[in-house]
Amino acid sequence: MGKVAFVFPGQGSQIVGMAQELSAENGEVRQVIARADEKLGYKLSDLMFNGPQEELTLTYNAQPALLTSSIAILQILKSAGIKADYAAGHSLGEYSALVAAEAIHFEDAVQTVHLRGKFMEEAVPAGIGSMAAVLGLDEQLLKEACEEASTEAGPVQLANLNCPGQIVISGTAEGVAAASEKAKVKGAKRIIPLVVSGPFHSSLMKPAASKLEDTLSSIAINDAAIPVIANVDAKQMVNAADIPVKLVEQLYSPVRWEQSVEKMIDLGVDTFIEIGPGKVLSGLIKKVNRKVTTIPVYDKETLQKAIEHFNEGDPSNA
Repeated sequence: MGKVAFVFPGQGSQIVGMAQELSAENGEVRQVIARADEKLGYKLSDLMFNGPQEELTLTYNAQPALLTSSIAILQILKSAGIKADYAAGHSLGEYSALVAAEAIHFEDAVQTVHLRGKFMEEAVPAGIGSMAAVLGLDEQLLKEACEEASTEAGPVQLANLNCPGQIVISGTAEGVAAASEKAKVKGAKRIIPLVVSGPFHSSLMKPAASKLEDTLSSIAINDAAIPVIANVDAKQMVNAADIPVKLVEQLYSPVRWEQSVEKMIDLGVDTFIEIGPGKVLSGLIKKVNRKVTTIPVYDKETLQKAIEHFNEGDPSNA
């Protein structure tokens, strides 16, 4: 068997009812969620299970909710004896990956991403920034469109390099609108404005980065037990000293997801387990490489499938 990577979704995957079915049946899941409630001092679990969606989608709620549901599901996979050789997460998901790699304690991570959400919200008042997904345009051409738009209309840059033919841009509303127009002229197939509360992974997030740096310096960070592939450069992150540096940089730098997936495949990964609500990353990974196996795990049925997949592959697990 090839190597296994645990991958964790980012903001946008949150959904009312996340981890609820598993929580009803599994004490370990309930325990993780209770630890999050206690650390945050408010009922995150109530928002996760009952919503409303608008409230759950607020950056400072969505981030801890996604981290908590991912780590709760991870506990069951670990108890079933499923291990990974590498971990990675998309944007916020990088924190889940670092918890999975035992570099950051769960409680510290939950508190940090709640604050990260607040810092991101405060950095740019609502309505000033925006993001859009650009489909079917080459990275270099889109970069040119962003550079031209930045000079004429306002800052805009590449934010998420997700998979071939799908790149998200981020910046001021005017900058994103101008870059979108220029991208169409350069041959983009479609532009999809994203429903987000701010211009994530753009230079406009720099004010949030210095606050995040202070928060990260106040928590214990250990060397990672398995390498985490970093968003900012798609390289292996293991050393405790590197982790906060890359997490701060990640806030205003592009998420190099396509490159990260390619890196893991180069390292011998042929099975990706997506842990957390939805299956967005599984879709992106398949667009990077059709041949790999993707296993999203987000409810009772998908969890069962994942466990069966590993038990079939390994006679010693029978």
